[in-house]
Amino acid sequence: MMTDPIADMLTRIRNALLAKLPELSLPGSKLKLEIARILLENGFIQDYQLIEDDFSGVLRISLKYDEEERTAISGLKRVSKPGRRIYRKKVEIPKVLGGSGIAILSTSVGILSDREARKKNVGGEVLCYVW
Repeated sequence: MMTDPIADMLTRIRNALLAKLPELSLPGSKLKLEIARILLENGFIQDYQLIEDDFSGVLRISLKYDEEERTAISGLKRVSKPGRRIYRKKVEIPKVLGGSGIAILSTSVGILSDREARKKNVGGEVLCYVW
């Protein structure tokens, strides 16, 4: 049984980037799908798709590299963990690397990037940082 699916997702992405894999597959969920959507919107991955099966589906993520095979993602960090939740008010939402990275938050209006959360004027649980 997996206790932290977000940490598992981030670790799988990190490992695939280190191995220079073009894509990776992981068990799907609504939360992971929303995180993948935010990564795509912010230019960190090339594409994603949910492949339906008898269970929760399989999330396939296509990773993004440039011509010199450098990754679009330099780092991933899990912030809020099952044993220690980290919440931030709308005025306390962190800027990752001065705005060049993103924070992904779980808010009352859904999973949002830090920019979207500031625009919608909401705070929430800081899930992870991506830069």
